[in-house]
Amino acid sequence: MNMRKILVPLAVFLFVTTMTVRADEVSTTYDHNIDFSKYKTYTWVHATNIDDPLMRQRAEDEINRQLQQKGLRLASDTEQADLGVTVNGATDERHTLRTFYDSWPDGWYWGGFGTATTEEVTDVIGTLVVDLFDMGTKRIIWRGVGTHTLSAKPAKNEKKIAKVVGKMFEHFPTRLT
Repeated sequence: MNMRKILVPLAVFLFVTTMTVRADEVSTTYDHNIDFSKYKTYTWVHATNIDDPLMRQRAEDEINRQLQQKGLRLASDTEQADLGVTVNGATDERHTLRTFYDSWPDGWYWGGFGTATTEEVTDVIGTLVVDLFDMGTKRIIWRGVGTHTLSAKPAKNEKKIAKVVGKMFEHFPTRLT
């Protein structure tokens, strides 16, 4: 069998799998018993928990833009706001061990023959979390989470933040369903 016929599809499969794992993952959840149409205004309830000031400003600006597109208005008086907004972000490291066996051609290790090589791989996971609270009840009513979002490289964050926050608010509820 021609090795090229095996290696090319395998390389394509590994590339697609790797790109899928690295893609931005966005999820949202909300309280289905809330009538979101009653909310008209919002305020930032506390300082954003993102260390990089430029990244923090980009996240706040994009969240403001998305909320305003949904018809909400930033309240000038915190006491009069219907919703409270918080955003948290972090780049985090995850360490995993990967072991490779070289005894058999297909990668299986059997009966003590061959050698095993284990290496530590460090993956950086950037997470952005946006929470909306009902200011009257102080209860969370909506949460958006984007993983693989924030990069340790600030230049990448501007577009990624806009993309992920946009995805979070794509299906933002406006009425009781």
